Amino acid sequence: MRLIGKSVHITALLLLLLMTFGSLSSSGEGRYPANEITEWQMQWGSRTGDTGLEVPTGSQGDWFSSGKAKPAGDLPDGISSAWTRIELPDSNYASPAVYIEKLYALHIKVFVEDRLVLEGDRSYIKDNYSLLIPLTGEDNGKTMYIWTSTLQERIGVKDIIEVGEHSELIRKYVKNGLIDVILGGSFIFVALVLFMCGFFLDREHFNIAASLSVVIAATGVLAITYSPFIYTFYSSYGALCVIFLDVGLLSLLPALTFLFERIFGSGRFSIIRRFRIFQTAYSLFCMMFLIVNTLADNRFVEGYYFVSTTVIGFIMIAQFILLIACVILFSLKKNKDAITFAIGFGTAALTGVSELVWYYIKNGDYDLFYWKWALVVFILSLIVILGRRLALNHRQVVRYSQELELFNNELQRSEKMEIISELAASVAHEVRNPLQVTRGFLQLLSEKASGSEEQYLSMALSELDRAANIITDFLTFAKPEFEQVSILNVREEFKHIESIMLPLCHLNGGKMIMEAGEGLWVKGNSSKFKQAFINIIKNSIESLGDEGTIHMIAYGIGDYVYIHIQDDGEGMDHEVLNRLGEPYFSNKTKGTGLGLMVTFRIIEAMAGEVRFESQKGAGTESVTTLPLAKPPEGSDSL
Repeated sequence: MRLIGKSVHITALLLLLLMTFGSLSSSGEGRYPANEITEWQMQWGSRTGDTGLEVPTGSQGDWFSSGKAKPAGDLPDGISSAWTRIELPDSNYASPAVYIEKLYALHIKVFVEDRLVLEGDRSYIKDNYSLLIPLTGEDNGKTMYIWTSTLQERIGVKDIIEVGEHSELIRKYVKNGLIDVILGGSFIFVALVLFMCGFFLDREHFNIAASLSVVIAATGVLAITYSPFIYTFYSSYGALCVIFLDVGLLSLLPALTFLFERIFGSGRFSIIRRFRIFQTAYSLFCMMFLIVNTLADNRFVEGYYFVSTTVIGFIMIAQFILLIACVILFSLKKNKDAITFAIGFGTAALTGVSELVWYYIKNGDYDLFYWKWALVVFILSLIVILGRRLALNHRQVVRYSQELELFNNELQRSEKMEIISELAASVAHEVRNPLQVTRGFLQLLSEKASGSEEQYLSMALSELDRAANIITDFLTFAKPEFEQVSILNVREEFKHIESIMLPLCHLNGGKMIMEAGEGLWVKGNSSKFKQAFINIIKNSIESLGDEGTIHMIAYGIGDYVYIHIQDDGEGMDHEVLNRLGEPYFSNKTKGTGLGLMVTFRIIEAMAGEVRFESQKGAGTESVTTLPLAKPPEGSDSL
């Protein structure tokens, strides 16, 4: 993230410098305004091969009017060169110069009258020139001749011609295409940072990050190598830049399809995967053709131009249409990644297709311009998708960690319960028989005892009964399965529970309210069912203090019966609430913790669950969920 932040700062600094440079340029234009020339004359070269050695001065040749509003059109068949004649205006510039922002040619010669002032020759297919032609004060009012030669269809001056001070025009000359270089350099830097960061991701996200890095880097290469800035100031590297331009384009297309496939899948009938394989094979074929043409010193340049420019343009249009159709289908399914991708890619695809269509309509007499800015929007959308996926993956990891922790806690609890169950069953069976024998002898002694001996023996019998109840709880906890299972009417069961617990509730100054609906049936053992809820209600009664109310509510929703036991007693804090049901944990002075532990086991054996909600000083509520059973035959309750 720090590296990405640095790249942003560097890019911002470069843009700031560019804006400052532009402001300086605009601030001086008012003092030395340039003259614009929008019309000039042209004539086609000879069919025998014009080399530009002899200037057609005066009325030689067939000159015709041309200009910004009068494009010369395509070259006639068999002709590969043309002359352009420009009448220089009279002016008082100290250091005059002529600036031509866009001129199409591979080989150019510029003359003032018959004096050669500039010559350029390119052995590679990049015919977009930007010219700054310095003049002298003696050249004012003279005629300038520009000889142009090409292997393509377009030729000559494309836009207006400016005549002005050299110091002012050089600013425009230097700035032409510079923003493309800055933008491309920023893309390549961000791609490198993203690729390095991808090594810290898992395999799935590394593939996405790596393919996105290729897309961003290829876009940066295209922006730099398509810019006229490189060919104007580093023309010696022009052939190498053209190679990089082709490699960038041939890498971008399959990488983009691969990225789409990794994000959204192969599509119906694996159409995305099949198209990606085709694109990869075609790109490899074009690269092989590029190598052969380069080694053969451009002998196959026309064939290579056809397969790498004309054909690739139609493949790009087909790719855009295919991906847009897939994105629309995914967006209709409310896929957030698809919607984000649709915004970015839709902008890029619509711009790219429009410019390509216009390029073919103009027969190649058009330089693609807006595509790089549309790709900025697209790349931002891809970064948003990757960031969203990483954030989602992080949330999933956190959730899985939490679930694993809960699973481990439940596993530990289960293992602990199993050990306690085995121990409880063993102890209960071994201790119950001696207790019964001891109780029998104590009863015989109590029949013959009197006075204090009878009181002591009575207390001993009471404690033995309490021990027997604890052993019964141990057995219930150790073996919660029911010997007799029947269909229980919840309302009737709670009537019995209410009659049992009502006296105890009154003794503690409380009252009980029961609201149980009709037709609520559960499967279980009646005595165990009562035991479970008596334990819960008993705890609620003991928490009431001097007075209070206990609500018993039962209702059915869907396939489940919900039973609420609510009290307005003293309540519990969060720490105590989390430990409810643990063996031997009790917040009461004489409690053993077995009551709720047994309750949890009984409800669990009935395929249900119980949870508690409580707040200190505001009471406690237990919510028990049990599967709804079918009414027994002959029952009138529904």
